[in-house]
Amino acid sequence: MVADARRVAANAQRVKKVDALTAAKIKATCQQIAHYEELADRVIDQTRRRILDGEQVPTEEKVYSIFEPHTDLIKRGKKLKPVEFGHKVFLAESAQGLITDYQVLTGNPADSNHVEASLERHKETFGCAPDLYAADRGFHSPENQESCKTAGVAQECIPQCGGVKSAEREAIERSAAFKKGQRFRVGIEGRISVLFRGRGMKRCLAEGRERFEVLVGAAVLANNLMKIAELLMSKAKPSARRRAA
Repeated sequence: MVADARRVAANAQRVKKVDALTAAKIKATCQQIAHYEELADRVIDQTRRRILDGEQVPTEEKVYSIFEPHTDLIKRGKKLKPVEFGHKVFLAESAQGLITDYQVLTGNPADSNHVEASLERHKETFGCAPDLYAADRGFHSPENQESCKTAGVAQECIPQCGGVKSAEREAIERSAAFKKGQRFRVGIEGRISVLFRGRGMKRCLAEGRERFEVLVGAAVLANNLMKIAELLMSKAKPSARRRAA
C-alpha cells in the first residue's frame, strides 16, 4: 500500500498542462500522501523490529495512530483497562470548585512528578503556597512531602504509598485534618465527571495535539464560568430575599 501510494504521488507530480486550481489540489494531495507515507514507514519499522527482530521498541519511538500521531499509551494500573490511548491531564481544584491549574501531559509520567511543578505554578498565580495540598497516594514521595513543607503548605495531605509508615506518619494520616483533606480530594473525581459528561472533554474529535489542548482549555473555561455564575447567584439570593421582605 505504501509503495502504491508513492507511485501514485510520483505519477501525479509529473502531470502537466493543468490549470492552477487543479495543480494546487494535486500538490496538496501529494503532501498529504507524503505525510502518511512517513508515518506508515515508522509503523512498519517498529513492527518489524518488535515482531521479527524481537526488539523492545522504546515508547517514545512508537506511533499508536497514524491519524493522531501525538497519541500516548497510558497505563494507570486499572485491571479492566490496563492500557488506554490519549493524553493524561493534570487538574487542580480550589475549595470553591474552580479549576486553578490544568496541564495536558506528554507520555505516561508518574503522578509523583507533578507536585513540585504544580506548587510553583500555584505560587506564580496566587503569590503564595496553598493552605492544603491534597492528592491521591500516587503523588506521594518523601521528596514531595519535603517540597510541600519547604513551599509553606499548611496541610500536606498525600497518603503514603507503600513501605512501612513511621509512628509520626501514622498519626498524621489518622488525624481529623488529614482525613478532611482526603475527603476534599475525592471531590476532584466529581469535577472530572462533570468535565466529561457536561463540558465535552470526554473525546476530542478535532485533529492534532494543539486542538486537543484547546478542547481541554475550553472545557476548563466553561466549568469555571459556570461555577463563578453559580457562586454569584448564591451570593445574590439572600439580598434578593431581604428586598422582597
